[in-house]
Amino acid sequence: MLKLKAVRPEWVTLIASAFLLLGFNAVLWQHLFEITATDGKGLVMRAAFGVMIFAAFNVVLTLLAFRPVMKPLLTLIFLISAGVAYFMSQYGVLIDAGMFRNFAETNATEVRDLLSLKLFAYLLFLGVLPSWLLWKLPIHYRRWHRELFSKVLVSVASVAVIGGVALINYQGLSSLFRNHHELRLMLVPSNYIGASAGYLREQVVSARQPFIKIAEDARRNPELQNHPRKSLTVLVVGESARAENFGILGYSRDTTPELDKEAGLIAFTDVHSCGTETAVSVPCMFSNMGRKDYDASKAKHEEGLLDVLKRAGIDVIWRDNQSGCKGTCDRVTLQDVSNLKDPALCANSECRDEILLQGLQSFIDNLDKDTVLVLHQMGSHGPEYFKRYPKAYEHFTPVCESNALNNCSRESIVNGYDNTLVYTDHVLASLIDVLRANQHKVDTAMLYLSDHGESLGEYNLFLHGTPYMLAPEQQKHVAMLAWFSDSYQKAYSVDTHCLQMSRDKPLSQDNLFHSMLGLLEVHSSAYHQDLDMFAGCRGSVIDGVLAKD
Repeated sequence: MLKLKAVRPEWVTLIASAFLLLGFNAVLWQHLFEITATDGKGLVMRAAFGVMIFAAFNVVLTLLAFRPVMKPLLTLIFLISAGVAYFMSQYGVLIDAGMFRNFAETNATEVRDLLSLKLFAYLLFLGVLPSWLLWKLPIHYRRWHRELFSKVLVSVASVAVIGGVALINYQGLSSLFRNHHELRLMLVPSNYIGASAGYLREQVVSARQPFIKIAEDARRNPELQNHPRKSLTVLVVGESARAENFGILGYSRDTTPELDKEAGLIAFTDVHSCGTETAVSVPCMFSNMGRKDYDASKAKHEEGLLDVLKRAGIDVIWRDNQSGCKGTCDRVTLQDVSNLKDPALCANSECRDEILLQGLQSFIDNLDKDTVLVLHQMGSHGPEYFKRYPKAYEHFTPVCESNALNNCSRESIVNGYDNTLVYTDHVLASLIDVLRANQHKVDTAMLYLSDHGESLGEYNLFLHGTPYMLAPEQQKHVAMLAWFSDSYQKAYSVDTHCLQMSRDKPLSQDNLFHSMLGLLEVHSSAYHQDLDMFAGCRGSVIDGVLAKD
């Protein structure tokens, strides 16, 4: 039977600090080696960085090293840090409040896709076993006043080490921290502790905010309100669809064979997302804040585009095949189709995106109001891209059939991802065909916009969610497509030839709110013509209020 000799708490905190620094921060150390010189100065820089972080960890743990607290706290830290270290090494993610928000607001299906034997190995060897040894270790505490005095001495000594190292290496360290903000997002466990604190602070602030209505003066153009034909505008919210891999946008592979044949389809080439994760991009694109002014806590308690359209008399329906609308559809009709029991399209608590089109013809046949139908796709959600499409759409092989992407060849990862776009191509083309077939009785249109892009191994990054200022183009440059039936073009004065000529104009998700108001001729002081991407290709705007020529 294992019997360990009793030790003082100072030794436990020293060993724990060293274990945290060396056991959970392989990604940090690898990056530090890449950004520092290989000469003597670089070695000194790395050593100084390590000593400072070690001393900082020791200060914090020493202050918390009391009998009822230390073992449970270190156990929790080891277990969480093991999981965080896995995801950082596996997918190259950086941990900030946005990434923590993704974790907090995910669903069971997304969590299941991330489970693997390698994750359990991390949890076992970096979390469970060290924790077991910790609980087996007897710790000899002093009487409270002597224990407190020893903690003060150790803390003062650790702070002195931090100060001494910082002074001796001030110029190099200050330059390192100033030019490489990503380091703090790589440092386990301080990164996820800071991220969780930021997220919780956001939730507290959000809970205290009053609900805010916007565009209370919104109203439709009277001519459209009395129009004998009803309209159906379908807004498809894509998932993880980066523009770089769309054949219709110039990709070398034909990932959009059906859309290429759709007459009148407009593919916008330069569109950027508001965020790099669904929890930010979706509420942001439906708000009128814009990316620079977007505030997640405010967005939870403020109306968005769908509320304004509903107020103007348009019927609004959100049909979801993913993890929800992140609050944007809370006050409109919600149809969750992600867990239907259709044997042809659904399995293992997940449905393919064609489920979004189920019953669409019947829906159109019974349309009695101008309607905006939002379809939220599962799209290209990773890491298990091979689950997002039927085998019939597996045009590119071999395919990575694992969620451990860094164990797959990049070719197989890209193949799997591209197959998801081939399937998205089919879903969108099928939607357009249905809308076109009904244009004799309903004015129909489709706008497709992905929430964010995806990394497929570029810069050793996978998936998405990298902080916006550090994220590569692949996570921000997204696909956007538009299609208008002939009757819709006439009813809403949309010049598709003009839109084709302006398809290369820089756009972003900031344009969605104002473009939808403009397109549907919803008059409001909240509307801004300069953000309406359709403004130059339809009716004129006078003093911020839409008017027909």
